[in-house]
Amino acid sequence: MASAASADRSRHAPAVPTAAVLGLTALLATSQLYGMIPLLGPAAAGWRTGAASLTWLVSAFGFGYAVGFLLFGPLSDRFGRRRVIVAGIAATAVTTGLVAAAPGPHAALALRVLQGLTTGAFPPVAMAYIAERVAPRHRLTTVTLLTTGFLSAAVVGQLVAQGLAAALGWRAFFAAGAAAFALLAAALARVLLPDEPRAGGSPLDAYRAMPPLLVRRDLLPLYLTTTTVLAAFVAIYTGLQLTGTTGLLELRASALPVILAVPFLASRLSRVPAPARLAPALAAAAAGVALVGLLHPGTLGLALLLMLVTAGIAVAVPTLIDTIGSRAGAARAPAVSLYSALLFAGASLGPQIAGALAAHGLAALGFALSALLAAGAAVPLVRPRTARTARSGRSGRRSRP
Repeated sequence: MASAASADRSRHAPAVPTAAVLGLTALLATSQLYGMIPLLGPAAAGWRTGAASLTWLVSAFGFGYAVGFLLFGPLSDRFGRRRVIVAGIAATAVTTGLVAAAPGPHAALALRVLQGLTTGAFPPVAMAYIAERVAPRHRLTTVTLLTTGFLSAAVVGQLVAQGLAAALGWRAFFAAGAAAFALLAAALARVLLPDEPRAGGSPLDAYRAMPPLLVRRDLLPLYLTTTTVLAAFVAIYTGLQLTGTTGLLELRASALPVILAVPFLASRLSRVPAPARLAPALAAAAAGVALVGLLHPGTLGLALLLMLVTAGIAVAVPTLIDTIGSRAGAARAPAVSLYSALLFAGASLGPQIAGALAAHGLAALGFALSALLAAGAAVPLVRPRTARTARSGRSGRRSRP
């Protein structure tokens, strides 16, 4: 019995260092998406182009990130979680350094796609690693720290980027990021447990499972909603940057307390069924961006409204994961991978929405984003007609005299 307990402990990762290094990596990884938003102006000035034309540098990373989610999750089933995570973060140190050295917008665009792709090796594989190698009593805490890192990157990434750009120029954010990724790759290699032997299944099996999930009647509405969530969130912050809104440092910082508070309210929120949480959360975010456009508030009012938007988004993101995962059943892993990819594909559309509407002012952007979020809240409430319902209807019609 003692030897069995010892063997079981050897399979479990050390709780504190694992949670710390995974949480820091999550924060740094997703900061590479949001950090580009405050750098649009400085980069445009350096390259003598318009800031709106550089919104593709935000989108390019997001698209690469989304593809990385789909690509590396199944590959880690074959080659091992630790191997894929460490290799992906080490590669990201290189691609992030290349972005810092980009000679012009076109090169930067290609490099941002590549940077997003390599960074995408981390999130889905880290979640799988936690499920397999972290002891059950530490699992919830570790997942909470990981997701808090992902969510807080929306604020921390922008604040750090804005500060470094003001002091050292916009390239400093990526140069510092490259050094940080290199250090984290070494830390991950030291902390993560060696990969266990794995069966030689083909990753193609996981890839083949994904397309049918996209057309399942119980999942399709949720996937459509998923694309709206970060699209609106990224668009409002990009719009604030493009319209020259004052007090951006304070506005970005105001959302951080909300992001940090939501994970600690998870136990209370979980008492409410996931579908009942989703629509009110997105409706609150929709109301927030609509009021931004309607009221044209000052810095304090805008900060309060952005806190409302952030709270709605921060509740909606894990709620969608819960709902999709529970409906997918045995296909949970590919279903959640698809969710993550669509979430960040939507985030990639946000800068383009902002770029198209910012010239018309925050009112036009706020109303458009409100409509987008309201549609996202309404789509899951529409119940598709199931096959059983259709057959019942046909049977009823045939029984009529």
